Amino acid sequence: MTDDSVLTRVEGRVGHVILNRPKALNALSHGMVRRVDETLTDWEHDPDVETVVITGAGERGLCAGGDIRSIHEDARTGGRASADFWYDEYRLNARIARYPKPYVAFMDGIVMGGGVGISAHGSVRVATERSRIAMPETGIGFVPDVGGTHLLSRAPGELGTHLALTGAPIGVADARLCGLADHFVPSDRLPALLADLATAPVAEVLPRYATQAPAGELAGHREWIDACYASDRVEEIVRRLLDTGLAEAKEAAGTILTKSPTALKVTLAALRRTRELGSLERALEQEYRIATASLSAPDLVEGIRAQVIDKDRAPKWSPAFLSAVTDEHVASFFAPRGDRELSFATPAQNGATG
Repeated sequence: MTDDSVLTRVEGRVGHVILNRPKALNALSHGMVRRVDETLTDWEHDPDVETVVITGAGERGLCAGGDIRSIHEDARTGGRASADFWYDEYRLNARIARYPKPYVAFMDGIVMGGGVGISAHGSVRVATERSRIAMPETGIGFVPDVGGTHLLSRAPGELGTHLALTGAPIGVADARLCGLADHFVPSDRLPALLADLATAPVAEVLPRYATQAPAGELAGHREWIDACYASDRVEEIVRRLLDTGLAEAKEAAGTILTKSPTALKVTLAALRRTRELGSLERALEQEYRIATASLSAPDLVEGIRAQVIDKDRAPKWSPAFLSAVTDEHVASFFAPRGDRELSFATPAQNGATG
């Protein structure tokens, strides 16, 4: 049986990669990751392919993330397949960031988790009025990965911390503000943009389509976000949010308190550490340690069960409260994992700086 979960074709100057699981909102499987990587290898030295464009099949979005149903089943039986999936996925994320040809991501509709990883590291990131971009991992007992800690740690002020802890989705203007997207193109103009890219370089075509994005929200909230999220302790962040007297801040605090306490503390620690790591590769190596450690922790399986399997939206986190998550427990997620390690050549060896 032919696997058509990723479709590829070359039209004119453009190599098209289409994530083709619309019923699953194009969620990434291990096979899809490998197929995209193999395609990028083929096209890297193909003189007929000048630009790579990645899109998602269907009307709902580019990609909702990794196939977490598969991760749920695998984590209950040792997690080896998930560790292998993340190993190849994270290497693909790094490859996209260093790809020598224009890599154009159409971030239309839902772009979450692994969808961010396969798009937001690209050199040209096009969002639309329909874009809903998020890293919602704390809600399933996990931590922003696929280079998400690298991207969010580089957002202005504490915006990335806010997005990482709450998992809140954002639109095109806020995505541009946070460094997750570059250009706004109305969704009804994407087909014409795609057609024109087949005949001319990105730098020539894109200015004819990119326009002023609709107004965002985060810029107007910077004062309280930067003040409240500057702490290195989640408990203090929540306290500051509740003390502001602002409805938006209190809502953020309420959202945070529904997430996995362990995932929240590990996420905050990962963001702070990533600021010192510098490069995407170092962040991915750290994320891989966290991800594989999560396979043997209870909250990932429980979070996926509550949100996706049973859909009761009532996870029973362990520990259940922030105060019960010790610094030693958080540190264990960053410890070396023996044979489960991801290692890249240094950015200098890759010919890149970060």
